[in-house]
Amino acid sequence: MGTVEFILLFFVSGIPFTKRLLIRYIPANYLLLLLGVFVGLHLLIDGYRWQMIPAYIMSAILGWRLYQLNTEDTPKKWGLRIAGYALTIIVLLIGWVLPMALPVFSLPEPRGPYSVGTSSIYVQTEQEEEITADPNDKRELLYKIWYPGDVDTKSIEHEPYVDTGSRAGFATKYGLPPTLLNYLDKVQTYVYPDIPVKETSFPVLIFSHGYGSKATGYYALLTELASQGYIIINMNHTYESLGVTLPDGRVHYFDYAYQQTIGADAMEVVGPIIDAFKNDLPYEERHPIVREAAKNYFEGRIQDRWANDMVTTLNLLEKWNTEGKFKHKLDLTRIGVFGHSVGGGAAGNVTLKDGRIKAAANLDGIQWGDKIDRNYSVPFLYVSADWPADHEDINAHIYKKKSTDYFYECTLLQSGHPNFMDIPFMIPIPSVAGTGAINPYLGMEIVTKLLTSFFDQHLKGDNSMSIQAVGEQYDLLKMLVHQGDSVRSPLDSMETTARSK
Repeated sequence: MGTVEFILLFFVSGIPFTKRLLIRYIPANYLLLLLGVFVGLHLLIDGYRWQMIPAYIMSAILGWRLYQLNTEDTPKKWGLRIAGYALTIIVLLIGWVLPMALPVFSLPEPRGPYSVGTSSIYVQTEQEEEITADPNDKRELLYKIWYPGDVDTKSIEHEPYVDTGSRAGFATKYGLPPTLLNYLDKVQTYVYPDIPVKETSFPVLIFSHGYGSKATGYYALLTELASQGYIIINMNHTYESLGVTLPDGRVHYFDYAYQQTIGADAMEVVGPIIDAFKNDLPYEERHPIVREAAKNYFEGRIQDRWANDMVTTLNLLEKWNTEGKFKHKLDLTRIGVFGHSVGGGAAGNVTLKDGRIKAAANLDGIQWGDKIDRNYSVPFLYVSADWPADHEDINAHIYKKKSTDYFYECTLLQSGHPNFMDIPFMIPIPSVAGTGAINPYLGMEIVTKLLTSFFDQHLKGDNSMSIQAVGEQYDLLKMLVHQGDSVRSPLDSMETTARSK
């Protein structure tokens, strides 16, 4: 909530209950003038937004009451006054909750040395689109590329927050009219569309979003990484993100019917896992149960499809590096992949499929499929949210086999599953957003520093800020470091915790 919004709400909350007392010392016309100043400043500085409608209503009623107030009039009967006060309190409660629950929020300012640009690339593939009913449909992919820029952005207009298709899909998911998200236009991003790319080559990171999430709902995460010297290919897995707006204006939304179809046997598959944890079976007895489900759960098929999208993308990089905006800007010897939730599992999946991936990270995703029987052969970072003790820790089985290289196993304490997205900024009420008690800015700072140090170390060969050093910097980051699947480094059993700045 903005400062002027707070002042206006505070004013219209207090005056209705104190106006008869106040006007003994301050003329009603002065109070009316002050109200007009606050409303005017709010509209001028913050601008209109629907969350403030209760405050506008209260301002209009209060203005009328101050204008016609006569202190010599006999006060209304107590019954009418109590009813009026009760209605006022209800309107004011709504007036405070709405702008606090859905604020015009501030994204973290990137800390890296580069300005950040974005550009879109549309690709009509030759792959059959298995999600739609039309057998002639081919899979369409729209990429959003985040990259280090080479321009002073002080006089450049920043990019609007989240595209139209993603907004509409988000609104549909929660049963809201899309126009209710127009206030997001007021959110300042730190990215600038189509600015020049810095004249050098950068490591490439492919990013995969969560299932049924806004593919571009990761501004804080991706802006920071791009500012640190990475070109990020932001995937949008068509029909499985909330929405994607194609260059010709078509919008493909999340396909809920397809989700119900492929997830029809979900409980039949995962039910034995739930029972195994509920009945507190020993790890070795649970393991074959988890193994069977991991290979058959429907999310594994999603992760396979998304991994294939990423392989398609890897095949396109050579072309993008020889023509167009990103000519000679992509260092194809240093490619990493990471993702959140189902996208994190897909990142792990493609790492097993394609040797061009040199480092990979999974942000709080369950790794379905056949990883349970296989090692990674590259550095891998797994970051978990701080799940409750009774949560089924499936990845404890999936990652029994880790990596022949480094495997970093981290937990972001006091966090929830959405803390890796922009959700905790957009909806700053943990009980509503499903986030943890961690300060969202601190949580994002830890995650971005962890990812930057991981990719710096394993793609750039830059050890100036090691992953272990990040673990030692924050007491809200729990870390175990493994080297090799059976041969452990001296750091393997070291749980690093330290003080948060």
